Amino acid sequence: MALSNAFLLLFCCILAISVSVSGRPATFLEDFRITWSDSHIRQIDGGRAIQLVLDQNSGCGFASKRQYLFGRVSMKIKLIPGDSAGTVTAFYMNSDTDTVRDELDFEFLGNRSGQPYTVQTNIYAHGKGDREQRVNLWFDPAADFHTYTIMWNHHHIVFYVDEVPIRVYKNNEARNIPYPKFQPMGVYSTLWEADDWATRGGLEKIDWSKAPFLAYYKDFDIEGCPVPGPANCASSPSNWWEGTAYQALNAMEARRYRWVRMNHMIYNYCTDKSRYPVTPPECMAGI
Repeated sequence: MALSNAFLLLFCCILAISVSVSGRPATFLEDFRITWSDSHIRQIDGGRAIQLVLDQNSGCGFASKRQYLFGRVSMKIKLIPGDSAGTVTAFYMNSDTDTVRDELDFEFLGNRSGQPYTVQTNIYAHGKGDREQRVNLWFDPAADFHTYTIMWNHHHIVFYVDEVPIRVYKNNEARNIPYPKFQPMGVYSTLWEADDWATRGGLEKIDWSKAPFLAYYKDFDIEGCPVPGPANCASSPSNWWEGTAYQALNAMEARRYRWVRMNHMIYNYCTDKSRYPVTPPECMAGI
């Protein structure tokens, strides 16, 4: 009996250790490095969260230490409160290639106090971008942390806000529509001044008397195939993000997606006839 109890205690200790080692999310420095202006990124809560700072001297940025080919990337972000017009807080994946780049963008466009925060998404596939869509968020993203997620597998790319899908880009290679699947991408974030375009097309300029502008990040979660890594990882059907449940939106997600598109979308490149007199082929294929 004593031996059984001792074995059970040992098993519980081993289980606890394994959970603590493999558990997500990670601390900032486990997966990321500062790429730009380290004096403007401050670690807090023992490295489990960070503060990004934008002032008249500089913005800042960070990137993942590794690149990934398919998977899911998620962060909790609390955006700049008050008058944030002219600022952009970006969270994105990028292949870091000069000519034929792949990129998946969340860009949070600052606002004048009292106006809704706008999130712009964009997708570059095989070097071709200009696929912007904009959604006004249905909550105040500066009042608390919210979860922003990019899901990327062989079937589609989905942008989520608090598990609500706001953007879907399907793999329509069968219709000769490019899809990012050959190049690994790193995970990046920046906080910077963009008052030439960010707020009302550049009409609202940044008010430096409100600086410093502060954004907060925590719960850094990357699950994907790291590169370099096992050669067969990206094509393995055993990866959970390639499973049947993640190959298309489920019924609840589809309802939420329609709700966002009907009530909160304010710009869609697919319907912008001034830019695209001929509807882009991926729009016709159903995104």
